Amino acid sequence: MRPDQIQPEKYQQQLAEKQAGLNQLMADLGLPEMEVFDSEPCHYRMRAEFRIWHDGDDLFYAMFDSADPRTPIRTDQFLAASALINTLMPELLDAIRDVTVLRHKLFQVDFLTTTTGEALISLLYHKPIDDEWNAAAGELNKAFPACHFIGRSRKRKQVLTRDFVMETLTVNGQKFHYQQVENSFTQPNAGINEKMLTWALDVTKQASGDLLEMYCGNGNFSIPLARHFDRVVATEISKVSVNSAQLNIAINGMQNVQVVKMASEDVAAALNGETELPKSLLQAGMETLSPSVVLVDPPRAGLDEATIELIRKVDEILYISCNPETLKANLESLASTHQVVRYAMFDQFPYTHHVETGVYLQRKSV
Repeated sequence: MRPDQIQPEKYQQQLAEKQAGLNQLMADLGLPEMEVFDSEPCHYRMRAEFRIWHDGDDLFYAMFDSADPRTPIRTDQFLAASALINTLMPELLDAIRDVTVLRHKLFQVDFLTTTTGEALISLLYHKPIDDEWNAAAGELNKAFPACHFIGRSRKRKQVLTRDFVMETLTVNGQKFHYQQVENSFTQPNAGINEKMLTWALDVTKQASGDLLEMYCGNGNFSIPLARHFDRVVATEISKVSVNSAQLNIAINGMQNVQVVKMASEDVAAALNGETELPKSLLQAGMETLSPSVVLVDPPRAGLDEATIELIRKVDEILYISCNPETLKANLESLASTHQVVRYAMFDQFPYTHHVETGVYLQRKSV
């Protein structure tokens, strides 16, 4: 996204266009009326990545247009990024501009911020990081006491304080706390994430029994939803995300949530009876789990056939999608057994073509 594409005065227009496009795509599915959740028109992204462009004695943040990837677009401020990122951008460059060891061969800066004012800043280099860099970076960290710094070079990661931030999200008046680790997946738009969690709680308010969640990440949905269920078993393939989820479950005091490190296709194969239940699922009590609801939040490729067959066996399905086209294909596969009773669009990525969608399905009556 180019900086000039972020036009808050045109936000409602682009939101209406997205809504119309999504409705057109899904028109032949007979879905209920769409619930639309809008974003803040600016300062909505809690993370951002910038290339660093060196021009003589000057250096600046740069972005690139896919149509012209060789020409840098100077980016002194970025309206999509959080207010904290925009504050830190010039301050950070001022602090490193005259420090040769910090500036030399610096090619990228990544920011990860929270709604509570924490920031994690990663400095990426085309050179080895050494003791001289560590000393200079330590002084830099003293100048930004509310920030956590990481240095990265080929095959090396140097953490000065820590490599994560702690985010707090408010859902229906209750606060939930999440560890968010550098380079691991987190929802970039915190405001929309809170709306997604609120919606997920609303559509499952009549649910009971057990919840099976696949692609759980750091426990983003698992933790708030746990209040509606007797037990929650959540699966995730990323080791970093699993570790964060386990920490987040503990710090939020959830006693009925368990996370298993396992790929979704392996979970589906085991629960479909194609393979034996692995030890990790047995330890999580999967043999006795009787899910009344299954939650899936897959990558852009959507659900594979084995997972579709698995979730078809569950009475209710909560499906969060980052790709409407694969969502539509999956809904067509589920149409013989389930019907969509709630349908929502979340503007997670304003000023882009990307759309986050939520649907809640119930088993059709015989």
